[in-house]
Amino acid sequence: MFLRKSIAKLPRRSPARDSASFISISSKPTPQDIAHRVSSLINQPNWKTNDTLKSLVSHMNPSVAAQVILLQNHQLKLALRFFQWVCQHSTYCYDTTSRIRLLELLISSNSFRIAHKAVIELIKSCSDNENDLLKLMQALDDMRKTGFRLNYPCYSILLMSIAKLSMGFLAFSVYKRMVAEGFALAAIDYGTMINAFSKVGFVFQAEMFMSQALKLGFGLGTHICTSLVLGYCRNKDLWEAFRVLDVMSEPDGCGANSVTYSILIHGLCEIGRVEEAFDLKEGMKEKGFEPSTRTYSVLIKALCDDGLIGKGRLRRVMGCSGRWPNIRTYNELIEGLCIVNKPYKAMLLLGRIVNNGLLPNRVSYNILIYGFCREGHFNMASKIFELMNSFGVDTDAYSFTAMIDGLCKQGRLELANGLLGKMIKKGIEPDEVTFTALMDGFCKIGNTGDALKLLKMMVEIGCLTTCHAFNSILHVLSKECELRKEYALFGKILKHGLVPSVVTYTILVGALFRAGKVDQSLDLMELMKQVGCPPGVYTYNVMVYGLCQIGRVEDAERILHSMSDLGVSPNHVTYTILVRARVYAGRLDRALEILSVMVRNGFQPDSRVYYALLVGVISSNKTVTEANSSFISPLDVQPPSAAENYDECVSSNGLKEMDLEHAYKLRVEIEKSGGSVLDFYNFLIAGLCEVGRIVHAEHLTKDLLKQGLYPDKACFSVIDWHSKNGNCNECLEFLDLILSHGFLPSFASYSSVIHCTRVKGNIKEAERLLSDLMNYNNIGDAKAVLPHIEFLVNRDEPEKCIDLLKLIEQMVNRERPII
Repeated sequence: MFLRKSIAKLPRRSPARDSASFISISSKPTPQDIAHRVSSLINQPNWKTNDTLKSLVSHMNPSVAAQVILLQNHQLKLALRFFQWVCQHSTYCYDTTSRIRLLELLISSNSFRIAHKAVIELIKSCSDNENDLLKLMQALDDMRKTGFRLNYPCYSILLMSIAKLSMGFLAFSVYKRMVAEGFALAAIDYGTMINAFSKVGFVFQAEMFMSQALKLGFGLGTHICTSLVLGYCRNKDLWEAFRVLDVMSEPDGCGANSVTYSILIHGLCEIGRVEEAFDLKEGMKEKGFEPSTRTYSVLIKALCDDGLIGKGRLRRVMGCSGRWPNIRTYNELIEGLCIVNKPYKAMLLLGRIVNNGLLPNRVSYNILIYGFCREGHFNMASKIFELMNSFGVDTDAYSFTAMIDGLCKQGRLELANGLLGKMIKKGIEPDEVTFTALMDGFCKIGNTGDALKLLKMMVEIGCLTTCHAFNSILHVLSKECELRKEYALFGKILKHGLVPSVVTYTILVGALFRAGKVDQSLDLMELMKQVGCPPGVYTYNVMVYGLCQIGRVEDAERILHSMSDLGVSPNHVTYTILVRARVYAGRLDRALEILSVMVRNGFQPDSRVYYALLVGVISSNKTVTEANSSFISPLDVQPPSAAENYDECVSSNGLKEMDLEHAYKLRVEIEKSGGSVLDFYNFLIAGLCEVGRIVHAEHLTKDLLKQGLYPDKACFSVIDWHSKNGNCNECLEFLDLILSHGFLPSFASYSSVIHCTRVKGNIKEAERLLSDLMNYNNIGDAKAVLPHIEFLVNRDEPEKCIDLLKLIEQMVNRERPII
């Protein structure tokens, strides 16, 4: 009853619109008064800097904003400027849904002139977000029913935005509507369509549009031809891509540009033809086109992928002109290594930067701090943070926030809190991200009291613009089943004029499931649709998981089948939950049927699915009593963290207990479902290595090699197991076995064997392997690059990184003027 009363109080259109109902407003000016006051202010010079106006607009809802715009009926430019401004400064109008509502109000007043301008602004603001653009397009379709039609500029801008997001067929549907409504497309629109199809590799469709453009008398410009080059490169059809380049380069051709060449260089690198990419870079320079930073980044990344990033492979990239990559290019590479969890390798690349005469900048250090913090190597991150000032680089809000976030994730809240104090003392203002990171840390250890104090501070200094901070506290309360406190906090979100997000509602849905209030959780999901915040796939996953927990797996499956009708596509997690639920309910047959649907819809199973299916296969060969005693459903275990630990225990036991017949049986079922056999064996063999069953792991791997299959991750797992156990001979034998079957061992496999031989003191063997690695990658002078790739085969060595920091500090000190 309490929930239903609470739901009755919630808004039916947009949470932000009726949030004022929590506060008495009888003494406040009417919306019409506010609209006229704002209209007066925006007609004054320098109105955007007026503090009174900022205060009035900060809590202005779409209805009042629409009144202000309509009052500028004879000043179209001013009306548009205010539309743009209010969308940036009003807490009610900042999201796409609210902006669409503002547009609807303008259209309902038949102010089509400003509405068309507003549509263009909305399209531009959504051009980086596929979901927002689709939401806007749906709204524009609905507005057609009221008589509103897009004009040509709106359609043209819409086509460009769709092309930018690589949605070729959606662009085609817009094109068809333009034609149906009688618009004559310009050359730029045909270029947009060709680009849209080329981006996703639909070259045939792009060529059709090109032919149509030629029939209409439009010429083949550089932009159109470059789009075709991109399309062919996307399809890895480099022969056709170069054919287009030849046509462009003819005397009467449109001519290529640096973008054309950069796309071709990228295409060559994508298929491993790196040497040809180098040659093309030289060729474009001879034709007078200077390679861009992006061109160099592509080439250097190709060297990184091949394990060749020494100072001598860089000279080859940059040519003989003496031009070197700038620090921005290196920062991209450093960030890439951090993203793939290689912060120490990024530090060693930093060493190459120093050797090449460049000094890292603040961005370089911030990337490294964040990378080390994310990996949990806080001591290294702290060292970089402390030494930034001595490097002559000031720490900024990003540096502090990365450190605070890293400390919070390690549970070191006192240090994080102290760092916040230092940050404020230094005059650096914490932003919402900083506070939210610290709040999340307090919430993770159950300290909601200090989290609420931080929330109060955020309100006082005015840096609370989203509900992310509230979500952290809600998440803790939901775990503790504190529903009343959650409702109270939800009310505060509305009171502060914030718009609850999908995450906010989803947390409440999950809390209701945990409290056993299934019907009320379903009611809340219906409410989400009514208030303009429809459930996303994560919300449905919470529901599916909740139903599986209480044994309603059939209902959970029905939701799976109805999700697409509701406009939400199931994702990998949805299928994983149901596969595991069916296995642990003793329905392996049904789990395999769901697996087939999962693969058919483009999702390959991961280790969690394979583990569950393996448990199912083993259990199916036992008596019911034995199965129940060995495998208990993790869906009955609370909290989720405990379930994850349980999964690890079950997986380990399953891998220790299974025999090879289980593996062969599961392989057959995976083949039937259309899944990847190699992925399955890579998972299985890696797992067998982890539990010490190296003999069986080797047997399966050798069997696959005999069948002409190359499970690269499995081979690495076997080699790495022997390497870690000091079995150098076995490592070398397995490396030779891979080569004897006509396959090239991965760089990771070579690195593991080289490391093992180095540790054992067999330096000559390590050098031979390095030479082999270079030769297999078509590097003629292996000796010249050996010293420069050494860091790629070494294990992470923090001591060397500390030495590097000292070296940089010395370099900075040498460059400082002596006063």
